[in-house]
Amino acid sequence: MAGMTAPNPLLVPWTTPFGIPPFDRILPEHFPPAFEAAMAEHLEEIAAIGADPAEPGFANTIEALQRSGRALSRVVNLFSNLVFSFGGTALEELDREMSPRLAQHGMRVSLDPAVFARVDALHRRRGGLGLAEDQLRVLDRTHLGFIRSGAALDAVAKARMTEISERLALLHTRFGQNVVHDEKVWSMALEAADLDGLPGFLREGMEGAATERSIPGFVVTLSRSLIEPFLTFSNRRDLRERAYKAWIARGTHPGEHDNRPLISEILALRAERAKLLGYPSFAVFRLADTMAGTPEAAEELLSQVWEPAKRKAAAERDRLLAVARQEGFEGPLEPWDWRYLAEKVRRADYDLDEAELKPYFLLENIQQAAFDTATRLFGLTFTPIPDAPVYHPDVRAYEVRDATGHVGIFLADPYARADKRSGAWMSSYRDQENLDAPVSPIIVNNNNFAKSEPTLLSFDDAETLFHEFGHALHGLLSQVRYPSQSGTSVRRDFVELPSQIYEHWLAVPETLRRYALHHETGEPVPDAVIARLLAARGFNQGFATVEYTAAALIDMALHSHPAPGTIEIDRFEAEFLQRIGMPREIGIRHRPAHFQHLFAGSGYAAGYYSYLWAEVLDADGYDAFTEAQDPFDPATAARLRALLSAGDTRDPMELYVAFRGRKPSIAPLLRSRELLPAQGENPISNNRSRP
Repeated sequence: MAGMTAPNPLLVPWTTPFGIPPFDRILPEHFPPAFEAAMAEHLEEIAAIGADPAEPGFANTIEALQRSGRALSRVVNLFSNLVFSFGGTALEELDREMSPRLAQHGMRVSLDPAVFARVDALHRRRGGLGLAEDQLRVLDRTHLGFIRSGAALDAVAKARMTEISERLALLHTRFGQNVVHDEKVWSMALEAADLDGLPGFLREGMEGAATERSIPGFVVTLSRSLIEPFLTFSNRRDLRERAYKAWIARGTHPGEHDNRPLISEILALRAERAKLLGYPSFAVFRLADTMAGTPEAAEELLSQVWEPAKRKAAAERDRLLAVARQEGFEGPLEPWDWRYLAEKVRRADYDLDEAELKPYFLLENIQQAAFDTATRLFGLTFTPIPDAPVYHPDVRAYEVRDATGHVGIFLADPYARADKRSGAWMSSYRDQENLDAPVSPIIVNNNNFAKSEPTLLSFDDAETLFHEFGHALHGLLSQVRYPSQSGTSVRRDFVELPSQIYEHWLAVPETLRRYALHHETGEPVPDAVIARLLAARGFNQGFATVEYTAAALIDMALHSHPAPGTIEIDRFEAEFLQRIGMPREIGIRHRPAHFQHLFAGSGYAAGYYSYLWAEVLDADGYDAFTEAQDPFDPATAARLRALLSAGDTRDPMELYVAFRGRKPSIAPLLRSRELLPAQGENPISNNRSRP
């Protein structure tokens, strides 16, 4: 983002290629007047809908609502993406200022009595309106959105709903910024003598992180791309312990950045909002509008993997300890030992060494593999746009096309930075729609790989890239009429299906032979290594399933608590993990104080189970290609594209059945994680039944 210009670039049409935001002309000070103007315009649009003297009709009410707020959406999408991807003090301060104001604005729209009266009247006679399937669904979903926002409540309850939304918006923002703060301020400086066991790629990444922070030598940061490989390879147990304890302490430091006091308030406000709407808990409220339907259905799925995962993890622990004892290790296994010993076992049992694999996984090649897989499956092409404006030099822009012409824009932002939010995610600057004219999407993928020359990925990193690109395809391939139904605007426990199913194509031997090329010699990864890699896919799955499932279970427990305002989170966490029998050697994937999925926003609140729910769908769904005996089978790929293109125009289970020909089975998931032998069928029923 560059120097101040007039007029405000956020208040004029964008003449950039394909309408990409003019990042090079945007400054933080441009946002406040843009927000003011866009919110005022939106309120005028809402007032006009509510005051329309004509009888409520689909065009003058629902379609008018779909058209409203486009200017605000443009500014909000741009701002929220820059807060996460670009960061910095000015944007963070503005985020704290604007988040409650935007929440208040959203509630003014959602609680507008005149507009709701029109929507409600229209919904009551929906059967006689002669609507198309997508129109009927957008009417139903619009009405439900008003109801779930509190539009049918009395004036006092509506006022309280608004207060709750404003306060939650501020708390969510503070929570996320506190995690970023802790990740930014902590680092562990190392000298050459401290690097025992660390492979070259990790040393280069640590050296790059040190340079970014103006620290001599090498540093470990709390970026997952550095902390996890450090815990995997460092022979220094004392340094592993120090790094691990810093990693799990994010959000727990007393003072202004302590997230623990925020958690009980967030939970209490969510529970209060749910009760105002007639639900006994936030979990019941949230799950009522999902494929699972009820907390019990989600918990049953989690329970089906929890005990088998613990059994598998116990066997894995015993194998790790056997190796450790051979090397003279005494005492119990600690969480900072697991990854380190697991790597030794992987080398011993599967002849696989991550340091041996990583030279074959060059970032540029894996990104190209993701592109070319989409070409073969869906006919998409990705052409660089070297002169496109971008918000950071790391970002690369591509035009996406298919046989019919322009599809959209894809932005790739692969590297970790101090001010960038941790993790990996997909988002959009503009969503596809075709209400008045074709609008193409602008999609971004964010990863946090350690930048080095060259940038080499672990296999897990490569899977993450494919995962986020699967989300990107969901946005890019959208073919819907109404913006509220576009791309990833689907139920939370369905949104991970496109991302998780796409991961499968990385492990296709044909993909590995073509793109897993040694960065120095250009030689493909040997077939023998591919065979060992695929044979080891179930390795350490007990650990992975336990750390994830524990996080999903505590999410549901927190949001089902009868008096969440009384929760003292450290005690609750310890007692909960003891109650479910959490293995002491395995840490929960996200401790509550840095669990951004739950508390830096509400998107995955009482919804973290959805990754596992979607994995049932993706494991079963990919079996369609296996049954066709071709991972690029054209007919199966066409059905998958239809699912990706549909957005929220149909019920997600209907979309899945149209793709697969039947409802999904949990058996492929249990088989893929090697939790149970492959036998029998256990189908998921409709969206309100248990898995």
